[in-house]
Amino acid sequence: MMLSHLSSILAQAPAGGAAPGGLLGNPMVFMGLMFVMMYFLLIRPQRQKQKELEKLISSVKVGDHVIMNGGEHGIITSVKDRSVMVKVADNTKIEYERSAIGSVSKKSDVVEATTV
Repeated sequence: MMLSHLSSILAQAPAGGAAPGGLLGNPMVFMGLMFVMMYFLLIRPQRQKQKELEKLISSVKVGDHVIMNGGEHGIITSVKDRSVMVKVADNTKIEYERSAIGSVSKKSDVVEATTV
């Protein structure tokens, strides 16, 4: 029974052992193309954005306006190796880790935006 089933499968196989559908019919080639597409559409842009944010965070200085990951807006009043002191209101300063900075706008950017 099993032998007859195997012989019928072999009889239906195309001559030369080539997979139907050409090169794209091969699942390994298709998976490779999908990975390449995912890399260029998702992974690479995310890495570039992460590197840009790290560069921006490492270059913050006193007077820069920041938005923290939690949504708090403030002005940097002092900078340490791993943290920054942020003024969020009058007489209110909070110390944050540098990794908590979501975005930075330089002091000159804010002045230009308020004068427009």
